[in-house]
Amino acid sequence: MNLKLLFFFAATFFLFSCKNKKNIPDVSSVKFDLKIERFEKDFFQIDTNKVVYSLDELNKKYQSFLPDYLYNVLGLTPPQDSVISQVKMFLKDKNYKSIYDDATKKFTSLDKTKEELTLALKLTKYYFPKYPIPTTLYTFIGPVDGVGTALTSNHSLAVGLQGYLGKDYPVYQIGYIAETYPPYKTRRFEEPYIATNCIKNIIEDIYPDKSNGRPLAERVVEQGRRMFLLDALLPYTADTIKIGYTSSQLGGCIKNEKAIWAFFVERNLLFEREPSIVSPYVTDGPKTQEISEAAPGNIGTFIGWQIVKKWMEAHPKTSLEQLMQMSTMSIFNEANYKP
Repeated sequence: MNLKLLFFFAATFFLFSCKNKKNIPDVSSVKFDLKIERFEKDFFQIDTNKVVYSLDELNKKYQSFLPDYLYNVLGLTPPQDSVISQVKMFLKDKNYKSIYDDATKKFTSLDKTKEELTLALKLTKYYFPKYPIPTTLYTFIGPVDGVGTALTSNHSLAVGLQGYLGKDYPVYQIGYIAETYPPYKTRRFEEPYIATNCIKNIIEDIYPDKSNGRPLAERVVEQGRRMFLLDALLPYTADTIKIGYTSSQLGGCIKNEKAIWAFFVERNLLFEREPSIVSPYVTDGPKTQEISEAAPGNIGTFIGWQIVKKWMEAHPKTSLEQLMQMSTMSIFNEANYKP
């Protein structure tokens, strides 16, 4: 089979919004309100002539976030004199002042993100009642090549708005940043990705990925069940956002699902462990050239997603907790996936 000739983008526009999904639990009784703190607005009001005083005042309001921001986001290093000097330099940097101004104009409100995350966090509480869901989201401005979304040390969400200013934002197109973030990545530097990225952090916190070094079959199933969790926690989010593909890329994968699977089977890749061989199929990238110039990166995750869906269709009473505790090889074998 010449998959390179067979694989092509579907012309149909695929949004894959899950608005017609059934069996979304009623979580209206879950009392929860996500608080959004616009940390960057207070931080950029610091008087550079009174940094020590300003940081003390800022710490009164953001005691649980300021240390994370200074030491984990900005990467500042003690002693105090050094921290003060570095804060001054950051605030006086015209580039970051410009980014802050642009972010302020763009993000006058985060209401859509808050609504999406509120439902996702309620669903997280529903499915994983013992997990302490975050109740606060801090926004900040940090290094462009740094943190986009994260869980803080006190279990809050943190979002670097510098990473969501739009795919055509000029700063993303120049020098080192353009090399660090090629177009397939900056295409996702949009507000609709914030909630999905936050929930991916939470999934990783609940179930750290331990599949590195395992056979490809296990790795794709591991990624697939994470996608299945995203489906459950973000029921109204487009599949394109969750997997990070364009609509034509996802459409192409669906149209060529059988051929992609045949590629893995015919080349005896499913039980391969060698990282250099396995990696192209389970890591992000502009394409999976081993399959085709048209095949998107991380294509193993797409296949794993379909395998887990098939397994769950045959085991509808399985809880998400049970799914995540299952042996990935058991899921792979029992699914008997043959698209």
